[in-house]
Amino acid sequence: MPFALSSLSVTSPAFDNDAGIPARHTQEGEDISPALAWQYLPEGTKGIAVICHDPDAPLVQHGSYGFVHWVLYNLPASLTSLEEGTQQGTQGSNDAGNLGYNGPLPPEGHGLHRYYFWVLALDTATQLPEGLSMSELLEQVEPHLLGINRLVGTYQREA
Repeated sequence: MPFALSSLSVTSPAFDNDAGIPARHTQEGEDISPALAWQYLPEGTKGIAVICHDPDAPLVQHGSYGFVHWVLYNLPASLTSLEEGTQQGTQGSNDAGNLGYNGPLPPEGHGLHRYYFWVLALDTATQLPEGLSMSELLEQVEPHLLGINRLVGTYQREA
């Protein structure tokens, strides 16, 4: 993504930045989204969006590299966190062709992958339709982007 990072801070009680994602948040476990929290939203933030992207996936899809695991949007600026397995917001389409969260599962023998959990602060509240892809969401929100930052988790397939 060609956006400059901001002072926005993203954390999770499930894993630290650049640390392993617990198996329960992967397809080898319960495949539920991890809890996320953010702070230091830019002044004027009225909406939030979340994307989880694996740039290490050996795929080129929709004109970009990697694999999109989660697209979530239409979140209010009053929200400062998402609980594990959240039902908040509007689910977009992941690269598995489903709505909602699709946890990590790197190809067998492919080694450690990085998963970027991006939080986007927007200058407007959004009412976008369900099912947008990452690129469709970014096209809609880019003119409204006030700040962006990420939490990076890692995962390596057990088998």
